Amino acid sequence: MLKFPYGNSDFYRIRTDNYFYVDRSSHIRLIEEAGDQLLFLRPRRFGKSLLLSMLENYYDVLKASEFERLFGELEIFKNLTEKHNQYLVMKWDFSVVESQDEIKGLRKALHDHLNNQIKRFMERYQDYFSYTIEIDKENAISSFESALIAISQTPYRLYLLIDEYDNFANDLMMGRGQTNPERYKILLSTEGSLKAIFRAVKSASSGRGLERVFITGVSPVLMSDITSAYNVAENIYSQPKFNDLCGFRESELESVVNHVVTECKLSPALGQKALDLMQTFYNGYCFSVNINELVYNPTLVLYFLKYFQDDCQFPSQMLDDNLAMDLGKLTNLSRLPNGRAIIWQALNETPPLVLSLLANRFGVVQMLKTSQSNQFIISLLYYLGILTLDGKTVLNESRFKIPNLVVRKLYVEHLLEMLLPQDTEREEIRDMAKAFYQTGDLQAICNFMDQRYFEVFDNRDYKTANELTIKTAFLTVLFNDVWYMMDSEMACKRRYTDLTMIIRPDFRELPLYDFIFEFKYLKLGDVKLSGVELKKLSQAELEALEPVKEKLEEAKQQLLDYQTCLEEECNDVLKLKLISVVAVGFDRLVWQTVT
Repeated sequence: MLKFPYGNSDFYRIRTDNYFYVDRSSHIRLIEEAGDQLLFLRPRRFGKSLLLSMLENYYDVLKASEFERLFGELEIFKNLTEKHNQYLVMKWDFSVVESQDEIKGLRKALHDHLNNQIKRFMERYQDYFSYTIEIDKENAISSFESALIAISQTPYRLYLLIDEYDNFANDLMMGRGQTNPERYKILLSTEGSLKAIFRAVKSASSGRGLERVFITGVSPVLMSDITSAYNVAENIYSQPKFNDLCGFRESELESVVNHVVTECKLSPALGQKALDLMQTFYNGYCFSVNINELVYNPTLVLYFLKYFQDDCQFPSQMLDDNLAMDLGKLTNLSRLPNGRAIIWQALNETPPLVLSLLANRFGVVQMLKTSQSNQFIISLLYYLGILTLDGKTVLNESRFKIPNLVVRKLYVEHLLEMLLPQDTEREEIRDMAKAFYQTGDLQAICNFMDQRYFEVFDNRDYKTANELTIKTAFLTVLFNDVWYMMDSEMACKRRYTDLTMIIRPDFRELPLYDFIFEFKYLKLGDVKLSGVELKKLSQAELEALEPVKEKLEEAKQQLLDYQTCLEEECNDVLKLKLISVVAVGFDRLVWQTVT
């Protein structure tokens, strides 16, 4: 029986206790060749800590006697580098340093962590040292300097691993705890602070015992702030050869899913359904503009596989609550000028978000400016894993998109809370949506949208409103990732549906319908009526308006074409309803079921 290391980032334990492991050891040689001091960025919960643990076990001189046990079956063993088991390894993990109410408390927490790691280092390698490392409780930099003296008297050099180097900046960015800009500036500028620590790291690498540094984080924000102290790290996160350094490739999942299917004595067809689900919910990340390879979020894949193995069925909730992304990321960014527009555009996907150049140098001060460029907001969404690269435009610009359905849920929840801030309102619309899934009757939702939902739109929204605006509004109120696989702009014979809702393969026996939507939009001027006049019309009178009838007929033809395409591509018999929706301004909605 396979053991899945969900929540486990200890390479040694994974290898010695026979946990499932996706081999990334072939990248070790590439990492060595890339440089001596490297910065590697990935979104949170993407396997960065396990990567550092692999490097620690590969290079640690103390692991030499167990090297074949740990790496003998892995790819790197076929072509070892000369530097394996040739270092004393020290690891700092800034994610465990909690933000404090006072700058003195934060500084103390930081120095306490470093001192504790230096003590651990001293105890691990005490048989190699003739010099006694002195721990300065008030100044971890002094302790680090003492460790360098001890190292210099051995035949070995230091490999320093730093995990979540930008934890402090992320706390500020996410608004957690009591972090504020002034405290952050003090932390950067005070002697013995982050800048001083990284200055000491840089100094140690100039012939004083420190030979290699590997740093992980989420964004380059802190690296920009400490550049004057530490300007020697090479950024490798966007290089094509490291695109899959963290994350799973699709080809790596089929065999393990089939293993679980065999253990559970399930049909092979269910294995394919599991792969389809994971592709929809977890795949889609790309971190290099020069490659089209997509990778899966590894933590969520392991969550799915562990649940699948334990219960022999798919998890009903595809995103584990313990790993739910912080809505504060989108909330904070949506408050910036253009922030809400970019988030809305990302959700409806048309036109795509594009940048000529990804921002890779910005500090916290810039991040907190009240006015931000599109380049900054899109870049930050990319680093946070809320957007991912999606190829190039004809002008060689980088396109960005929402990577998968798990992240799309984050956008939808944010917009729904923004447009319907009352819990009771959101609960009411969810109950209406649940009824709609079972009946296909959209009238109650249309009434709600007419009377309450669109009231939050202002005159600026009228100026840019179109069918995409209406589609996105319906997506927020109909979104359900427990029963459905939802797709905006699904490809269908070189055309794209507005919105599809296909029942998840494990829930096809439930009394639910599949849906394809086509949305149309008319301006008030198109019907030559004011908003007040429109609201006086009965539903029959509204449907009888010639422009409305034309849009409904246009939508009908498109839906019938999509139906043919979808039924050809889907193996399961679809319980399909085709629904057209015509919006006249933000004042009235007309819908029809196409038969």
